[in-house]
Amino acid sequence: MIKYHGTPIGGAKLDSIKFLNGRHALISFAHQQQVSEVLECCESFCLDNGAFTIWKTTGGLIDVKGYKKWVENIGRHPAFDFCLIPDVIGGTEKENDDLLDEWDCRLPSVPVFHLSESPDRFFRLADKYPKVAFGSTDKWARNGSKEWWKNMADFMDTVTDSDGFLPCKVHGLRMLDCKIFEYLPLHSGDSTNAAVNGSRLMKEGPLPAVHRWQGNERIAQKIEAFQSPPVWNRERLIEDGVLEK
Repeated sequence: MIKYHGTPIGGAKLDSIKFLNGRHALISFAHQQQVSEVLECCESFCLDNGAFTIWKTTGGLIDVKGYKKWVENIGRHPAFDFCLIPDVIGGTEKENDDLLDEWDCRLPSVPVFHLSESPDRFFRLADKYPKVAFGSTDKWARNGSKEWWKNMADFMDTVTDSDGFLPCKVHGLRMLDCKIFEYLPLHSGDSTNAAVNGSRLMKEGPLPAVHRWQGNERIAQKIEAFQSPPVWNRERLIEDGVLEK
């Protein structure tokens, strides 16, 4: 499983470079401060359309033309993996399908499937794209909650085959929590956990970190110590007490 750490990484520029060196990163269209550091230091990177930031803060719509121009410029870099196609969190399936139809960028692009949408839409996306991103909405509880796992388990039972395999590769948006991805057969995932919480962790514990990047590192190393399973297995969640029978 590929773990993309969301940027920007806080602290001094040298600290962010130390953290990003050799890792995988995600750059959001809404937060472009560390593009140069990512292109210089990371093993690979993906580009996010900024829909989550818009949904949680400013409201409005993605500047699709501006985003496409940005992707086509940065996407020439050999470490570029894929970009997320513009989507509307909380929008209708038709609104999001229309955005897919309008997206004519020829670089590797991944559609976002919002987990409150119908399994039929996921199958349609899986038939057309080699990789699909899972994204949450207000209709689902907080990632990793009991209600979230109940919904996710029912959904995974529907979209996986008899051996537990998904019909395409899947990227988990905001799913770099080892308590989540160790149960889901993800090809990749992202989160800003290390970037956001590094400054807090550097002050905690019997041996607090001296520099912020060391707090970021502690979080990232924990994430990177775990891997996703190859197949979906509902029984494993029940055995571990994550899901009720």
